[in-house]
This record gives sequence, C-alpha cells and structure tokens, in this order.
Amino acid sequence: MVDWPTPRRIATLSVHTSPLEQPGTGDAGGMNVYIVEVSKRLARLGVEVEIFTRATRSELPPVVEMTPGVTVRHVTAGPFEGLAKEELPSQLCAFANGVLRAEAAHPPGRYDLIHSHYWLSGQVGWLARERWGVPHVHTAHTLAKVKNRLIAAGDRPEPKARLIGEEQVIAESDRLVANTRFEARDLAAYYDASPARTAVVQPGVDLDRFRPADRARPGLPIEGRFIAFVGRIQPLKAPDVLISALPFLRDRDTKLVICGGPSGSGLDRPSALIELAASLGVADRVLFLPPQTGDDLAELYRRAEAVAVPSYNESFGLVALEAQACGTPVVAAAVGGLVTAVRDGVSGLLVDGHDPRDWAQALDSLLADPRLRASLSAGAVAHAAKFSWDRTAEGLLAVYREAVVQHRAMIAARLEAYVW
Repeated sequence: MVDWPTPRRIATLSVHTSPLEQPGTGDAGGMNVYIVEVSKRLARLGVEVEIFTRATRSELPPVVEMTPGVTVRHVTAGPFEGLAKEELPSQLCAFANGVLRAEAAHPPGRYDLIHSHYWLSGQVGWLARERWGVPHVHTAHTLAKVKNRLIAAGDRPEPKARLIGEEQVIAESDRLVANTRFEARDLAAYYDASPARTAVVQPGVDLDRFRPADRARPGLPIEGRFIAFVGRIQPLKAPDVLISALPFLRDRDTKLVICGGPSGSGLDRPSALIELAASLGVADRVLFLPPQTGDDLAELYRRAEAVAVPSYNESFGLVALEAQACGTPVVAAAVGGLVTAVRDGVSGLLVDGHDPRDWAQALDSLLADPRLRASLSAGAVAHAAKFSWDRTAEGLLAVYREAVVQHRAMIAARLEAYVW
C-alpha cells in the first residue's frame, strides 16, 4: 500500500508578479488570484506556503504574512521599477540566488516541494529542484506557442527565448498542472509533454464573494444598462473588439464599461481605446474604470447585462467564472479554457472569431431577449457552482503527494543502484 505523505511546506515561485498586487493592471491578473486563493486553502489543509516573488519597490519588507500559514518573500533581483517582463530573463540568476539563500538560512529539508507559476518561475524551480533534491511541479498559465498561433493583429509575438525556456521547463518538471484538458492537449501537441506527467486541475471561484444579490450596492459610477469588460488592457484581451462592435448593436442605449489598466503591449499606446471609440463615434457609450476589488468587483459583475471576454487566448478565464457565479451571463470567445469556463447556450454564449459584427449579433441576441437572459443567468450560477478553490487546492495536493512519493522512489532506486 502506497503511503501518500502530505508536504509540510512548499516553495511557490512567482517571479514576475506578486500575489499582493491588484489584479487587472500591469502584469497582475488571473494568475495572481490563483496563487492567493490556492495558497490560503493549502494552508487550511495543513501545508505551509512560502511564495517567492521579485521585489518591485524598495520599501517592501523582506517577508510579509499574507494569511496564517502563507508568507510572501520579496527577492531583490534587478532594479525595483522600470523593468518590463520581457527583460526579466536577465535577472533570473539574481532571483535564483535569493531563493537559494533563503533556503540555505534554514536547516536542510525546509521545503518538500516546489511549485512554479509561468515559465520564468519554472527556470528558477528547475535549478532549485536540483539543489534541494525535491520534486518540481509547474503550471504554465499561458503557453507561448499557443499565444503566437492566436495572436491579435499588430500584437508582438512571444520571443524565441521564451519558447526555448518553456520547452526546457516542461521537459524537466516532475509534474505539469494544466487548467483544462485542452491545455493538457496543447502541452502534449506543442511541447511533447508526457500525459503521464500532466494532471488537469481546474481553477475555482470564491463562491462566498461572487454570488447573486437581491439588491444593488451603491458606489459604482454607472447608470443604465451596460456590458462589462474586466481585465488587463492589452491586444491579447481584445477590448477593442467590443468597442468596434458598438456601432453594430441594435440597442443604442447600452453602454460598454471597460474595467482594468494597461498591460503588456497595451502600454505602448495607453490611449488607443479612447482614440478608437472617438473615431467610431461611440465615445459617449464607453466608460473606463480602474481595476475594482472585492465587493465592488462583484457588484460590477451583478449590475452588468453581460460580461464579455473576447480574448484571443485564455488558459482558463477566471473573469468569466466570477461573473457567472454572480448570475451574469458571459459572452466569450470560443478559445482555450473559455470553452470550459463558459457552457455555450447554458451559462453564456461562445463566439467564433473576433469579427465585431459577430460580437454585436451575439450581444444583441442576449440584450433583446429577457427570457434568454434569465435562463442564462440561472445556468451561469449553476455552472459556476461546480468550481471552487477548495476543490482546486485538494486537486493540487493530490498532485503534490504523488510527486513526493515518486521522487522519493526515484532517489531510493538510485541509492540502491549505487550500493550495488
């Protein structure tokens, strides 16, 4: 009978974005939410989590307790500010040095496992695995080869250095965690990842915060009917598709609310969406909001007629799940994890491609039909209820246990071979 030991303490690596940052701007997004929610629940299951991330401000303390059992370690690697994500590979050596030094300050065996998020972290996890003699679990969150296949017009493709880096991390990790079976398929098809090393663990949603409500909360500066876009403003997320769809909507009273901040290549032209809305004559129908947090974000979802997710690629699409949990139908692109996050015709509508006319038609069909909207709203709540962060944490813990057992068996086999 196999003994499935629970790891005592894991090192979580998130090089390019801190779980303490506000999602929706810069490099902070769904991955930040994922790490925060999973770490809190792993701690409740008795697993200590130490999250290593790059310090981006000089005043940040070296260690912050995020919640009991979860700490965030700020590692100095390169200048605190003004360093783009694309420049971070040059600082991986410095970051890895900080991670190894933190472990070396304790007796041997401090960590039972490493879980890295995104390929930059995977490079550091690969090194730490060899130094500490523990298994390395990796979650990609996005894949460069997939992004480059589905790239938005005018957007910058992912560089060759990232493609090579991902190939290395995927080949050397003990376990790979995919958000959906479609991502697992992409890992095998584009990176030759072994299905035996790949586990599908779906992300969740905070069902206590994101839920339907009987009455509206005051505070949001929005009047009338609106469609909401929530996320980082960059070509990958395609908010421009929604602005371009507005002139084709039959419902001329419905507004578009874009909630988020510029990120990635969107930083090159931060006023691009404002200029687009003006050129199409719909500037008075587009409202820009900064990233919202907590109950304000939940209220934004609830008050929207629909939440639109027109991304060119999503490994999952947490925004879609959060909106549905609030009882709001989602109109999403039929790509990546959105095919799993949204149940077409039941909790929302999936749109093939990014033609503004197709998006206007899908949104019009929902806006003009109260019965359809009510049906999708009920389906959205039921669909989102199948996902929870507790289930995600339990799924990860099962992956961790299996990785630890197999890693120990591998070491034992090597020792036995060496003795003989």
